[in-house]
Amino acid sequence: MPQSRQKLLVLYLHNADLNSQVVSWTLYDGTGKETHTTGDSETPPFSSVLAAMKDGWRVIQFPQQFPAYPGMEYNTSYLRYEYILEKMEENDG
Repeated sequence: MPQSRQKLLVLYLHNADLNSQVVSWTLYDGTGKETHTTGDSETPPFSSVLAAMKDGWRVIQFPQQFPAYPGMEYNTSYLRYEYILEKMEENDG
């Protein structure tokens, strides 16, 4: 009897717009059908979060939006625009 398994897709965007360009990504496959690792592809699986949504991925987490602080224009930090998406797929085992 097939069971549903979760796949997670983490997309980092250029800015907060859901149609913004993907700059980094990772995929976790709970079905066990695919094995991925960071940097295993030069092309993102989708061009934007919106493109992933059109393919059936559901957004389960939006990034927190922090106000810009004066004088912080040239500081670097973590990737700010992280979206987490999920897709449920049937798995035979």
